[in-house]
Amino acid sequence: MMQISSDPASNKNSLINVMHRFIAATNNMDETIMVPSLLRDVPLEVQESQQVEVVENNEPSYPNKQKDMYEHYLLLKSIKNDMEWGLLKREMSGGASFLEMAVKQEEQQSITGELPGEESADLEGQFHYHLRGLFGVLSKLTVQADHLTNRYKREIGGGNFMR
Repeated sequence: MMQISSDPASNKNSLINVMHRFIAATNNMDETIMVPSLLRDVPLEVQESQQVEVVENNEPSYPNKQKDMYEHYLLLKSIKNDMEWGLLKREMSGGASFLEMAVKQEEQQSITGELPGEESADLEGQFHYHLRGLFGVLSKLTVQADHLTNRYKREIGGGNFMR
């Protein structure tokens, strides 16, 4: 019989560890980048793992919607803050949170008469689908935070302090 560790943090593939790696990479990025404004107008490099699509006007369309490294830096920090502080902080600041949107959706469902059980019939399947998505997104964001940190070091000339 296979023995499973009672400590989920000891499993390198646990959601907790994936989250910790992302937060650590983002913290490292934040500690390394002393002057974030230097990232303005510095275009993101397209990593080899990302494919470039060509749109109708023959200009490349990159998967990252951020225009420069500064916007990407702010995005990574914002995601980290949402993970650490939850959605309540965003809700208090006036931005529409995921919680607000979910409540509004539930209110609309009660008005239209949809039964809550119809949507939640396969909760386990929905959970695994979203868990796989969360693992994938957090892994990509971790790579991007590391890439942004290393690129900043290269641009500024601090490459000797590689992590």
